[in-house]
Amino acid sequence: MPDETKPADTPAASPPAQPAPAYPDPVETKHSIKVNRRTLNYKVNVGTLPIVNKDTGETEAHIFYMAYTLETDAPDRPLLFAFNGGPGSSSVWLHLGMIAPRRVQLLDDGSMPAPPFKLIDNPETWLEFADLVFVDPVGTGYSRAVKPELNQKFWGVNGDLESMSEFIRLYLTRSGRWGSPLFLAGESYGTTRAAGLAGKLIDQGIAFNGILLISTVINFQSLEFNQQNDLPSLVFLPTYAATAWYHKRLAADLQAKPLREFLNEVETWIEGEYNTALLKGSALPQARRRAVASKLARYTGLSRQYVELSNLRIDIHRFCKELLRDQQRTVGRLDSRLAGTVGDAVSEVPEFDPSYAAIMPPFTTMINRYLGQELGYKTDMEYRILHFGVFEKWDWGSGRDGYPDTSQLLRGALTKNPYLKVLLAQGYYDMATPYYAAYYTVNHMGIGGEIHDRIRTAEYEAGHMMYIEKQSLSKMKQDIGDFIKFAL
Repeated sequence: MPDETKPADTPAASPPAQPAPAYPDPVETKHSIKVNRRTLNYKVNVGTLPIVNKDTGETEAHIFYMAYTLETDAPDRPLLFAFNGGPGSSSVWLHLGMIAPRRVQLLDDGSMPAPPFKLIDNPETWLEFADLVFVDPVGTGYSRAVKPELNQKFWGVNGDLESMSEFIRLYLTRSGRWGSPLFLAGESYGTTRAAGLAGKLIDQGIAFNGILLISTVINFQSLEFNQQNDLPSLVFLPTYAATAWYHKRLAADLQAKPLREFLNEVETWIEGEYNTALLKGSALPQARRRAVASKLARYTGLSRQYVELSNLRIDIHRFCKELLRDQQRTVGRLDSRLAGTVGDAVSEVPEFDPSYAAIMPPFTTMINRYLGQELGYKTDMEYRILHFGVFEKWDWGSGRDGYPDTSQLLRGALTKNPYLKVLLAQGYYDMATPYYAAYYTVNHMGIGGEIHDRIRTAEYEAGHMMYIEKQSLSKMKQDIGDFIKFAL
């Protein structure tokens, strides 16, 4: 409500400038964990590094990190930088969900236990293979721009790559790790970032041994449903089929098949009849249209009428809502095995993602407790697990094809560095970054032969965050250990 007692010609007072965030002093603590009958003694360093404007010399942001270093006499241990995606996510999910020596305790299937939540030792830690640095991009975790008006400089594809590249360079310098074998691990949009960093840093003289892309998206054309882009309709279909198979919505003969065998059948059909049908567009003859609709309905568990009305192209949000509509449930986007009850059974878009709701409280609680109580890094600042404002204001830029794309930066890194290896880790039930979309992108980067042989894949009967369930967590450690040996 306006202040009516203020003279009309009196200018409104400017809001007070927000002070730059005040950070605690860096902390270092020592710990130990038993892994495979071996005691690992390690230290944890918590702090920030400044991102400085190279023209003015002024600090523009502070990037928060948590580093785990094994106490060993072995020189030049591998060093791995890890981050999540969003954009707008902190690194907490990879950090306390899979990689670090401490882990949030969930139920074995990855669902939320009853509070109060617990942090436990993690025998599946990657510290056995490499020293670890978890990095929170600007705007997430405790990482902040020094002034709000500088946020946009970092909140975009290019600005993010600039600041994260500078962080890695500075960390190598201050920690004396220029001689270490180097690895990157990114999840979701973090794979977009990791692919971009590999291409950007090779031109600055920093060569990586391995890039781990977990739930991969490095070209967003594969995710953007629109009338002029049939690609998502093709590459999402295997995940739709896996989801329908899991929820037992298919015919008995399909349900009887092992999942991977069934998916092989679906992929073969996509690469032939389905792809050809979509390519025809409205010129597709009606008889063929009905035949394709019948097969698409058979593989997705949806009705033929629904598939035909969808023009043979099924949007992800519609699928999430439609598959179990008769049960008044919606399937998860991050993990389509999970289903939640909905209040509005006739709407087109899900009200919430049940797979997201299951993980947010435990991770929020335990990162705050871990930092403040176990590690002694005390501050009144909010640790931003997810900052949706970053996502909303993100400058996506565009490639020549109009979609954000770092696949060509990864291609450049693979071409310029003949020792670089890449691992794609994908979950069958991940509808945020479908596994078949990742394979399509890599197979269309314009590489082949020896270069393509340096790319490996690992698949899991799991969702976007495959590591939150116990069985996949153990398999993933084995796969990562094998990959690191392959890359060294």
